[in-house]
Amino acid sequence: MSQQPVPDHAAPAQATPGGTPRGRTAPGGTTPSGAAPGRTAPNGTTSGRTAPGGAELEAPHLDFDGTTPYEDYVQASVLTHLQRPLSDDPGEMVFLVTTQVMELWFTVIVHEWHTAAQALREDDLPTTMAALQRSAYELESLNASWKPLAHLTPGQFNAYRSALGEGSGFQSAMYRRLEFLLGEKSASMLVPHRGAPRVHAELEKALTEPSLYDEVLRYLARRGLAVPAAVLDRDPALRYEPDPGVERVWEEIYSGPREDELVRLGEALTEVAELVWRWRNDHLVATRRAMGAKTGTGGSAGVAWLEKRAGKTVFPELWTARSHV
Repeated sequence: MSQQPVPDHAAPAQATPGGTPRGRTAPGGTTPSGAAPGRTAPNGTTSGRTAPGGAELEAPHLDFDGTTPYEDYVQASVLTHLQRPLSDDPGEMVFLVTTQVMELWFTVIVHEWHTAAQALREDDLPTTMAALQRSAYELESLNASWKPLAHLTPGQFNAYRSALGEGSGFQSAMYRRLEFLLGEKSASMLVPHRGAPRVHAELEKALTEPSLYDEVLRYLARRGLAVPAAVLDRDPALRYEPDPGVERVWEEIYSGPREDELVRLGEALTEVAELVWRWRNDHLVATRRAMGAKTGTGGSAGVAWLEKRAGKTVFPELWTARSHV
């Protein structure tokens, strides 16, 4: 098959000192730069465009035997065909995609906190800090996901609410893993997943493993700080409860030089805790605007349930210790 010149519509022709528009073929069959007219090369690139310094610019590869390398890596066609709206209301698509985006952010944040916990077990504080800092940026993006839903009126939400049936965010397995890593353990939260053996097994494993905060306290103990033995030896499958001895440890850390690496660790954890608190409160406000005090779709108390969740403090002694520094 013969190859034809590829027109360049992106950049307007510009006159050159010789009077020939840049990027167009001169009467002699060459471009003003001396390059051959733009044609598609065997590798899928085009030539004929020149940069100000005279260097030839190549267009991206356009011809592939199968799917594009981008598709192979990102699986975009899978992601963009996962939406199955159950109503005719156009707002349901927004709700569905936003919820799926949140699930992806849960996944990457859980990955970061697993990375941080593993690094702490290996006394690798730089890797821990990098993972925590990345997770803070990711939490900010997660929280921004509320924007499309934050101003729903009851009428707008009711237009497709029945499509959710008994579905509710508290049934999210990935969000449950995120909460477990924060120390919010509860065996009862495995019950909704009994019908999905793989998911149930993953959650059961996450329930019995030390949380991110457990690993932080074990790391501080190895650094010589007086973390109470009862905290270090506690059953990690139980919800973490504040301890006065841990509060004193953070008080000691924060009473030292503010550039100390343990102070920086405390601040990275505090940033995570604050962003989680903001997530819970944004969820509460969005729900209150959309449905008031009605019962939640999953049978929960709705706003009352979310108010209770929003009142819980993540990494509690990091906050109370500040009163004593």
